[in-house]
This record gives sequence, structure tokens and C-alpha cells, in this order.
Amino acid sequence: MFKFIRPVIYVCGILILIMAMLMLCVSAFAGVLNDPEMPVFLTSAGVTAALGFAMVASCRRAHFHLVSRQLYLLTSASWLMMSLAGALPLFFSHHHIAFSDAWFEAVSGITTTGSTIFVGIEKLPASLLLWRSTLQWLGGLGVIGMAVSILPFLRVGGMRLFHTESSDWSDKSMPRIQTLARALLITYLTITAACTLSYWLADMSAFDAVNHAMATVSTGGFATDDRSMGRFSSAVLWIAVVFMLLGAMPFTMIIGFARRPRLATLNNQQVIGLLGIVAAVSLLLTLYLIIQGSQTPFQAATQATFNLVSVITTTGFASADYTLWGPFSVALFFIVTFIGGCSGSTSGGMKIFRFQLSYLFLRSQVRKLIHPNGIFVTQYAGKPVGDDIILSAIAFSFLFFLCLAGFTLVLAMMGLDLVTSLTATATALTNVGPGLGNIVGPAGNFSSLPDAAKWLLSFAMLLGRLELMTMMVLFSPMFWRG
Repeated sequence: MFKFIRPVIYVCGILILIMAMLMLCVSAFAGVLNDPEMPVFLTSAGVTAALGFAMVASCRRAHFHLVSRQLYLLTSASWLMMSLAGALPLFFSHHHIAFSDAWFEAVSGITTTGSTIFVGIEKLPASLLLWRSTLQWLGGLGVIGMAVSILPFLRVGGMRLFHTESSDWSDKSMPRIQTLARALLITYLTITAACTLSYWLADMSAFDAVNHAMATVSTGGFATDDRSMGRFSSAVLWIAVVFMLLGAMPFTMIIGFARRPRLATLNNQQVIGLLGIVAAVSLLLTLYLIIQGSQTPFQAATQATFNLVSVITTTGFASADYTLWGPFSVALFFIVTFIGGCSGSTSGGMKIFRFQLSYLFLRSQVRKLIHPNGIFVTQYAGKPVGDDIILSAIAFSFLFFLCLAGFTLVLAMMGLDLVTSLTATATALTNVGPGLGNIVGPAGNFSSLPDAAKWLLSFAMLLGRLELMTMMVLFSPMFWRG
């Protein structure tokens, strides 16, 4: 067994060391500001580094090759270990945060969910605010790398359909995956820097611009104030819309366009579907708000578009309590919670391509009912879609709604009302952030939930972030029997 998990421990050790280096960076920032949390980050970095060095030293080998079973374990273990490391500065801080709360906040950050247990976020030290944003930024980068390199290989939920997106990143001097990883990192950094500069030019403070840029590009949603984005101007909200959409698009497509700026590169069926849905629902909600007469057309368009894009891309920012806009808006926001962005992006949710595949499958079934002897080939993006991809997407959807029902029932057993139980589960599985209702809605937070509910929702966040199948397979006895 140790031989099987040895490479997994080694890679997790390297990731833990990266977390320790990030803690040292934040501690240096805290030292410049005379932040009282500087010793906390130094202590956390020391503990994390010691654990990382122990894992690397005990499992180091000259060469190793990860098979699919080890990749399943590595994907889940890495997210768990980074969440554990991310929770340490919060737990050791001077704010007396219980470990269950620290764990929930760290998982919410590293999975780019954006749910929070903090009340009075603006009163937190700058170092803790920066650490929360850093967790989301790092998690967003990890999500992209996992989505384009690991999940397609593991045949998770139909993502093998996009394996060819990264097939052109060959280089004579280095392996393809290293070339792709470098391109992803450079692109991610560039978009984050552009977002930071845009926010700053729109009159955000430098600190707010950096934090919100990391939360925007990662589609995470952590803010530096309880009002989220509600305290900023319309210009800031429209900038956020642009970069939230960029974060929800396939990064391999963005890299391809940067290398060869051609309109044909942007002809991506997922992107067209995402933009079409955003335009349609934003227009619908804008008209609804205008008819209500409570806002001007520009205000209605700004508020509707920003909040809908935030939920659809699973970012989770809020500029207003949209649950006060009436039953129609509440129903609309609940429905779009499940959509998500594109495969190979930082966003969560069920992903656009699964809805598109479901539509194509439904259309094919209708045709077969009309023409029982006809032969119909399902095509996606101009390529035939195999039955195994359709079946894996269906299996993912079934498991998703099974988990949604199961977790909702368990939360209801803990005494939570139906709206809170259902929407808290939905927002955790889709990595959106805010739910609906007075407790976990856009104007609330998760602090009042019982600890058992926080642990359950933390598991749901990890489950949703890892595309369900990746983690669920670890609960199969067959997996451990090899």
C-alpha cells in the first residue's frame, strides 16, 4: 500500500511547501503593515513547511509514473491537504476561530466557492483578507490545471470530450504538459494583473483591487467587506462582469487566441452557449426590474447583468440582495445556480457543455421516436460524440442530483429550513457561494449553521469542485482492492 501512495504523498508534499511559501509572502506583507497576525503566518508557515519537507523526504524517488488510480487519489488528497494548510493561519489567528470554521473558510477559498463564516469582514486584519483571496487565486489556478490535464484523462463526467483542447501544446525542448502549464500560469497572471489595474483605475484602493481581482479571475467571490461589491460604482461592476466571464471561459482557448489572434479561435460552442445564456437571462431580468419601476434602465441592466453573471460563473459576488426583487428573481437565480461556466475554466457548476450535450441527446431521442429505423449521429463542435461521453455526462448529472437530494435531507435533519438546506447544498455542490433565504442568502453568511452542517457542506464543496466522480470513486472497495 505504501508503494501505491508514495508518489501521491510526494506530490502533496510539494504542494504543501508551495502553501508554506505563500504564507511567508503574506507574513512579509503583514510585517510591512505591522499587522499583529504576522507571527501567526510565520508559525503556520513553519508547521506547514515541516510537514511538506517530511512528506517529500520520506517519499522522494528519482522517477515515478502515476497511473489512473493514483491520479484519482492525488486529485482528492491534494485538495484536502491544501485546505488543511489554508486553515492553519485562520485557526491560529487572534480572532479565536474554531477549527470547523477555519476549515470551512479554507475549503470555501481553495474550491473557489466563496461562502464565508465571517461577520464584519471589513474589520479583519489585512493579512487575513489577503490570505483568503490568495487561497481562491491558487484554487482557481489548480482548477484549470486539473480540468485540462487530469479530469479528461480520468474520463470524468464527459470531460474527455475536451482532451483535444490541449493537444497542440507540444514543444521540442520540453514535455507538452510543461508547456501547457507555463502558458496557463502566464495567462492567469496576465488576466489577474489586467483585472487589478482595471479595478484600480476605476477608483478601487490598491489593496481592494488586488483582493477583488484574485477573487474575480478565480470566480471565487471573497470580498473585503460584508457589502461585497455593493459599495462600488457601476464602472467597477461592469469591469467585474468582463473578467468574471473571462474566468469562466476555457483558458486553452484564451491561450490559443493570444498565440494566434483569429476570430476562428473564438468560435467555441461552449463560449457561444455561455454568452447566449448570459445575454438572454440578463435581458429578461432587466426588463422585469424596469417593469417593477424601482430602478432606471441603466441601473436595472447593471444590477441584473452583474448579479446573474456572478451566479452563472459561480463567482458569488453580490451588489444587492436580489432576493428582495420578487419571487421571479428568486426562482431565476436558483435555476441559474446550476449552470456554471465552460470546461477548462475556473468556474464550477454543472458546466455549459453538459446542458448542450443533454439537449443534443434529447433531440436525438425525439428523432428516433419519429424515425425508429433512422441512424442519427450526435455531433458537438463539429465532431461526433461517442456514447461513452453521453453516458458519463448522464451519470454525472444523476449523481449530482442524488447528492443534492441527500445533502438537503441531512441538513433538514439538523433543523435547517427547506430553503436554507436546499440552496446551501446547491451552492456548495456548484461552488457558487451565496444561497437563498435570510441565513445563507446574498445578505447573510454561514456562521450560524451548526458545525456538523459546516463539515457536510465542506465535503460538498470539495465533491463539486472535483467533479463528483473523482472523489466518489475513492469510496468504492474495488478501488482499494486494485
